[in-house]
Amino acid sequence: MAETSLQERREACVRQHMESENVHAFDVTMTTFAHPRYELIGTGDVYDGEAEVWRYYRQSRAAFPDQRNEIHAMHHAEDAIIVEFDLLGTHLGPLRGMPPTGRTFRTRMCAFFLFEGDRIAVERIYFDSATMLRQLGLAHDPQKLTGRLTTALTHPITVGSAYGRSLLGRFKGGKR
Repeated sequence: MAETSLQERREACVRQHMESENVHAFDVTMTTFAHPRYELIGTGDVYDGEAEVWRYYRQSRAAFPDQRNEIHAMHHAEDAIIVEFDLLGTHLGPLRGMPPTGRTFRTRMCAFFLFEGDRIAVERIYFDSATMLRQLGLAHDPQKLTGRLTTALTHPITVGSAYGRSLLGRFKGGKR
């Protein structure tokens, strides 16, 4: 039997990691790590170490019990595998203090799985949190009237200052 390459073992590790997350077999997910660590770039959250990663699983699955991923593509680098995927779920529990909306989301993401040998050292996930929040009804598109009104009501000083600078600029530039 031919020996598998490091690249093949790493890809198998990432597939096992993501599939076990889908079925909430987190004890299996944990075995894919050399050291458990998630870095969520869209929120700035870092979960470092086994206890923190278990806390992440509990919190994220309390908010989205049906959370799952659908892989679109895998790309190989010297010390990493980069995965393009959609994350999906239904907001059925508290999310950062916000009550559940019952709405679903689908957000395209990109995860960098960095390795130590053939096990994951960190999963670094890049995503647009505003897209997810808009789909859940927790944020509004700033290009639409609802978004503009929400922003004006929740951030009156910032919006007022911006409009003031805009008007001042028009007068300084000779435009009236």
